[in-house]
Amino acid sequence: MNNLSCARLVILILLFNVSASFAAESTLTNNETLTGQTANTFESLQSQSVNNNTNNLGSYQQQSRQGLLLPGESDVSTLLPVGEVDLPPPFGANLFAGGYETERLDGLNEDYLVAPGDKISIKLWGAVSISEVLTVDSQGNIFISNIGPVTVKDVKASNLNEVVTNRIRTTYKDSVQIYVNLLTSTPVSIFITGNVVRPGQYAGLASDSLLYFLKRAGGIDSQRGSYRDVKVLRNNKLIHEIDLYEFMVKGFLPSFNFKDRDVILVSKQRASVVVAGSVRYPFKFELKEELASGNEVIGYARPLAKVSHVGVIGDRSTGPFSRYMSFKEFENFTLSDGDKLFFNDDLRAQVIDIQVSGSYLGPSYFAVKKNTRLHDLLANIPVEEDQTNFHNVYIQRQSVALKQKQMIDDSLNRLERSVFTAPASSDGEARIRAEEARMVLEFTKRARLVQPLGKVIVSDSNKVANVLLETGDIVFIPSKTDLIHIGGEVIMPQAVVFNDEAVLTDYIAWAGGFSERADYEQIMVIRQNGMIEMNASTNLQAGDQILVLPKVDAKIMQSVKDVTQIIYQIAVAANAIN
Repeated sequence: MNNLSCARLVILILLFNVSASFAAESTLTNNETLTGQTANTFESLQSQSVNNNTNNLGSYQQQSRQGLLLPGESDVSTLLPVGEVDLPPPFGANLFAGGYETERLDGLNEDYLVAPGDKISIKLWGAVSISEVLTVDSQGNIFISNIGPVTVKDVKASNLNEVVTNRIRTTYKDSVQIYVNLLTSTPVSIFITGNVVRPGQYAGLASDSLLYFLKRAGGIDSQRGSYRDVKVLRNNKLIHEIDLYEFMVKGFLPSFNFKDRDVILVSKQRASVVVAGSVRYPFKFELKEELASGNEVIGYARPLAKVSHVGVIGDRSTGPFSRYMSFKEFENFTLSDGDKLFFNDDLRAQVIDIQVSGSYLGPSYFAVKKNTRLHDLLANIPVEEDQTNFHNVYIQRQSVALKQKQMIDDSLNRLERSVFTAPASSDGEARIRAEEARMVLEFTKRARLVQPLGKVIVSDSNKVANVLLETGDIVFIPSKTDLIHIGGEVIMPQAVVFNDEAVLTDYIAWAGGFSERADYEQIMVIRQNGMIEMNASTNLQAGDQILVLPKVDAKIMQSVKDVTQIIYQIAVAANAIN
């Protein structure tokens, strides 16, 4: 064999391998000369999927191409440019993310019409014994031994057993039992065109769904294709017109069988509007007609209950326009192509939620009017006077807690900047700065975890200020107690019974004394009403909390002042030392 012949043989082998690897996606265009090959290929796919189980010849699975391009195909990203950017996807854009190809198991249904090439299993037992798998010929008949031809073309799968049985009964009366079953259906070749990602010719079963074929073509082009106007043509005549919104919203999808050379046409995208704001479905919605009422879009977008107003921006024959209207007015407003809608909750709540904590009777949550003050609320909260210290009421407020957290974070950021930018004049000082930076980073990491309480001091000298309440406020009513709590830098943090003759140092001594890290000169006393006093050596009261702050060693850390200030902020904001 010469070199030229060898080269030709190698090329033929390579072409054969490429053709075999993509057989599942190939479309046979010459049905007259390749009908037998089509049937054999189809049967081999079936037999592989069910491990040669002849009872399940109608089932197979087909693997997705996973974005692999066939020879001669182009990358669609270069062929379908994106139009206007920063717009939400169209409603239904995820419709073809499902597994219509990979999850397909059985293509037969009771409404399938028998066609030439289908295989039918016939079993007779009793007076005679016959077991045959027959193929429907080009005239639409099957030929049964000793019976003759039986016309089955265009017979529904659900009626096949009855039609064939009646024909057999003309020869064999009651002495024979009969079982007839449609095993496989003949593939059909469908053309898909219009605004789809990959128009072309695709093979499938006649009973495959419209969605299956559209998925084979890459789905509807979301920038240009219509989800509301999909047509099925047969012999250049319209036989079905499908609105996929009906399927996505209500689950309605017409059931019909395809025939060879049917055409699926995806029309161009109709008029559409863009929806944003307080809705459950912020998408671009396609309109059924050129104009639509607000009610139609409301049904698809499903606004949240809090929506009170709708803004509309668009163009009309008179030029650009914008309109802001109530939700009720929008229901009957006429929308046009290109309108942009924003659903807004523009009505401020006139009722706020207040929580009560501490020592009280009754409910813990109150819904009150927006302008309610503290005295109005306290007048409606029952308490037990002998157990409640209602003169030391305080409030925990979310807005204050956020502000305290921001102040602590700002201080931590300044501390880190000062440490990292501190100059060093020698190698020894540089090592000290590096160690200081490590310690500061560890301190700031722990300090950022602190969650401030957001205390608002509203009582002093047995008087409670009548402040305006805010939504989310927690009104804390302390209970009467005989204890004083000692914490922070002491040996044994604990609670001690109040002694009116004891002073600050006595309580610290009862807690085991100062720890090694204690700052003897910085002792904080937190009153039950949230007030804080430094070094209050006298006038301690039952319910007070004594907090001994830590001392920062000036020998190993240059930023002593900054760290000490942050420690004070944390102690005040969270009643704790990190």
